[in-house]
Amino acid sequence: MTRINDTPPAWDERTQLTTFLDYTRDTARAKCDGLSEENARKALLPGSPLMTMSGVINHLRWVEYYWFQVVFLGEEDQAPMTDEDPDREMRIAVDFPLAQLLDEYTEQSTRYRELVAVNDLDKQAQRAIRSGLHVDLRWILHHLIEETARHNGHLDILREMLDGTTGN
Repeated sequence: MTRINDTPPAWDERTQLTTFLDYTRDTARAKCDGLSEENARKALLPGSPLMTMSGVINHLRWVEYYWFQVVFLGEEDQAPMTDEDPDREMRIAVDFPLAQLLDEYTEQSTRYRELVAVNDLDKQAQRAIRSGLHVDLRWILHHLIEETARHNGHLDILREMLDGTTGN
């Protein structure tokens, strides 16, 4: 697997947050290194039939989309999820090549990195979250680090179950 560095090049808050978010993103992608298309689509957990490597990567992509574009920027939600199918992003992931999902996640991460670079960490989101609060960009970054790190644990377990690969 690819060697990933979580040490920020500077010690200001923004650099630390963005370094850790990039680290968790890179870790998610590294979990997929050398994975076959067949294994990327396999659901191994009986209680979680949508939990595939492809599904988790696509979920991470759409989670970032939601927090940056829908909540922070206030854009109209164009995500594939619906009230009738709230996990659709995980369901449809198996219809796409893993390389495409990873490329889309990488391209989107680059755009969001630029968005974070030009906005103050104290800037409040355009839309309120469920509790009615308008979170700031700092909170969104913390949340995405937590969310991505949590799903990296899922990717780690799935990968080990699929082909015995461990690490990162």
